[in-house]
Amino acid sequence: MNAGVRVQSDSFDMGAVLNAFAAAMSARNAGAVVSFSGLTRDIATGDLDAMEIEHYPGMTEKALAKIRDEAIERFNLSDAMILHRYGRMGPGEPIMMVATAARHRADAFQGAEFLMDYLKSRAPFWKKEITATGAVWVAARDEDEDALSRW
Repeated sequence: MNAGVRVQSDSFDMGAVLNAFAAAMSARNAGAVVSFSGLTRDIATGDLDAMEIEHYPGMTEKALAKIRDEAIERFNLSDAMILHRYGRMGPGEPIMMVATAARHRADAFQGAEFLMDYLKSRAPFWKKEITATGAVWVAARDEDEDALSRW
């Protein structure tokens, strides 16, 4: 697996992951590190028991590595990291995290936004919301697809 891409079922400590990434970037002369962490949020009705995320092992990691490499090239990043969970998660649990590093902040911010827009619309994950009354697959949102048009 690409060291900058992790797909795992276990929860993670956002601070520890970011600190490790940032520490590695000082040797690469990065002047900026940007991160984004996504949490499982409750649904509008307020009765989410859990979110289940599925993926195809191997295929998912390859797709994420490809977009990570594209972000590094496109935004002149020193490095980028994608961590995404699968399996069952309760409200408030971390789902994913991206971090980017670059000599300048604008590149790091753009790289992180590019990765997030990709993850929200094209990454091969399937999400199901589970409540006491049943389960529903999460449909793609037009806003997420529209966000890709800026790239």
